[in-house]
Amino acid sequence: MNDITLRTLQFLLSRLERISADSSVAYRASGVRGSMLRMVEKLERGRPVPSQDVKRLIESGYALLQRAAEEKVR
Repeated sequence: MNDITLRTLQFLLSRLERISADSSVAYRASGVRGSMLRMVEKLERGRPVPSQDVKRLIESGYALLQRAAEEKVR
């Protein structure tokens, strides 16, 4: 994995952490954050991580942020 991927994961982690506990996506966001944290730890230690897993988590993170933002607008 490259540095951009690691920075993207760290960015998503910081944003997902800010989702309100009252949000309907909070529980799911918590699970995705946990998976991302484990993945970041592996990447920082130089351990291999399947690129499909990284892609799936990044897509999930952005989708959850979108849903949380849409909730907030309502």
